[in-house]
Amino acid sequence: MSLPESDVCLVEDTPFNRIISVAPMLDWTDRHFRFFMRRISKHALLYTEMVTTGAILYGKGDYLGFDEQEHPLALQLGGSDPGAMAECALRAQERGYDEVNINVGCPSDRVQNGRFGACLMAEPETVADCVRAMKEAVSIPVTVKSRIGVDDMDEYRHLTDFVRAVAEAGCDTFIIHARKAWLKGLSPRENREIPPLMYERVYRLKQEFPHLHISINGGVKTLEQAEQHLHYQDGVMIGREAYTNPYLLSEVDHRFYADDHDIPDRLQVLCAMVPYIDSQVETGARPWHIARHMLGLFQSQPGGRIWRRHLSENGRHATSGQLLLDAYEKMQSQLNPNR
Repeated sequence: MSLPESDVCLVEDTPFNRIISVAPMLDWTDRHFRFFMRRISKHALLYTEMVTTGAILYGKGDYLGFDEQEHPLALQLGGSDPGAMAECALRAQERGYDEVNINVGCPSDRVQNGRFGACLMAEPETVADCVRAMKEAVSIPVTVKSRIGVDDMDEYRHLTDFVRAVAEAGCDTFIIHARKAWLKGLSPRENREIPPLMYERVYRLKQEFPHLHISINGGVKTLEQAEQHLHYQDGVMIGREAYTNPYLLSEVDHRFYADDHDIPDRLQVLCAMVPYIDSQVETGARPWHIARHMLGLFQSQPGGRIWRRHLSENGRHATSGQLLLDAYEKMQSQLNPNR
């Protein structure tokens, strides 16, 4: 499929700019990771891990907590009951979230058993009912993240039928993972790798629904790839690469948001996280809960393996942010033994 190229759009008509976002990733995009990412990019839209309606409504913990420095921030919500979804969206708005996103893409068994995630692609009216209820309850954006198809419902018309039904309910923003999901036979990890990426299908969707804001997700590893997608899409969501190589986002503010602030180097990012770790330790967190998200800070850099090894071997026994400084010193001493 051949599409005409256009200039990359740097501005969109929303309260915040979601041109670049970091995907919601279970066990990865917790509040510590998000605080860390804000040391690297001021503007990329961050998402929480998926949080279920049951956890928010009946759980004992604070599943909506975040630091004010994490803005702009979206809550990803898992559920299929319109009333529960509306109540959770309202709580998210009251807590200050900038967006609430409905998970219609996760293929895990646990999610299927709860009747949410990718299985809802086969129930567009259920998703539409949730959108209507949530839109009536809140004024912040209600968005949907989905796959391009599920199981044997993977023709382009299935995707357009889903998007049309949900858009008619009031959703004007979709994030599309450009792979289908197999609910049986593939693990969640395999579902991120085995189904082929079909970017052209998402490009075509934008042509058919030009009034909708559509972001593309899946397989994006470089900012150059993001720029290429932005010739055809309104936004790009970066997933695993943003976690394993977080400093990738250091140029996002300059390249996509026209913000010419000084780009912090890796050492500055590291030093900014030391007092954060110490403050979190005072509230009961362990340094490793935070440092584990920083293993990729020196990805592809000299000494990167030394950094990762020191954190991995010492993180679980650390008691303060000194862990990061010690790891950096270890890296420098091995790289420059005669300094």
